[in-house]
Amino acid sequence: MVSKIKIYKNFEVLKKHQNAMILIGNFDGLHQGHQRLFKEAEKYKKKYKSKIGVVTFDPIPKMYFNKKIRNYRLSNLNQKSKYFSDYDVDFLINKKFDKRFSKISCHNFIKNFLSKKLKADFIFVSNNFKFGNKREGDVKLLKQGQTKYNYKVINPKPLYKNKKIISSTHIRKLIQKGKLKVANQLLSRNWSIEGTVEKGRMMGRKIGFPTCNIDIKNYVIPKVGVYAVDTYVENKLKKIKGIANIGYRPTFNQKKLLLEVNLFKFSGNLYNKKLTINFTKFIRGETKFKNIGALKKQIKKDIIIAKR
Repeated sequence: MVSKIKIYKNFEVLKKHQNAMILIGNFDGLHQGHQRLFKEAEKYKKKYKSKIGVVTFDPIPKMYFNKKIRNYRLSNLNQKSKYFSDYDVDFLINKKFDKRFSKISCHNFIKNFLSKKLKADFIFVSNNFKFGNKREGDVKLLKQGQTKYNYKVINPKPLYKNKKIISSTHIRKLIQKGKLKVANQLLSRNWSIEGTVEKGRMMGRKIGFPTCNIDIKNYVIPKVGVYAVDTYVENKLKKIKGIANIGYRPTFNQKKLLLEVNLFKFSGNLYNKKLTINFTKFIRGETKFKNIGALKKQIKKDIIIAKR
């Protein structure tokens, strides 16, 4: 059973959520490195009988400062909230990152937000944490304010796998290269996309393989091609196995990137329903076929592989 997290849009939290342990970061994907931080917070929560709060930002600051970055996210807010629930998080501050907030100095962020508003007892951050106007604040500065503002900084060392730091950036690159197995290992779960089923041109239905069309919005774009997937319809717990194609459908001379999902052993109208698509295995890259017959023959082969 997923616990309900109180979500705030600013730092004006209820009194019961003051004097808590505060974890600050984007936590995009909540990978193994993030998970270690959350597990540490759980230990402190048990020891000090305190609350756990998370401070994250929307959009991700990097996307705010560079408007050219569109497809970047590993997870959306709803997914992150579910992941946080697994670590006994009590509340989440999802702060809108805008021009006004970006201009706040690092010293004022500590004084007015972490100290005055949140009255934080413990602050959990990663080594590369930067904050304040022009990213002038860092972990060193945060630690300098411990005595003055009566908090303690918890700053675990980064987690490595195969001599590389586990990071959201590294996982994005793996997904873009089709190295899904490694990415899923670093996430400790299958990477997934949440999206609403839209009405398309129904090309899949015409060739005998009806699909759900999903707009991937600002998710990172995986390597184009065919994937085995597990799909969940809205809040239902039962998974439906299937096959997905993400790409430009060159056989049909299309140019818009689209995620299409064919569900096995399923019938029904899913238009406007929210789906969660878990990517379990990369099967093959996108190919332009000579004709529809060749495409159908290949799809049948892909389905056999996906069902395995």
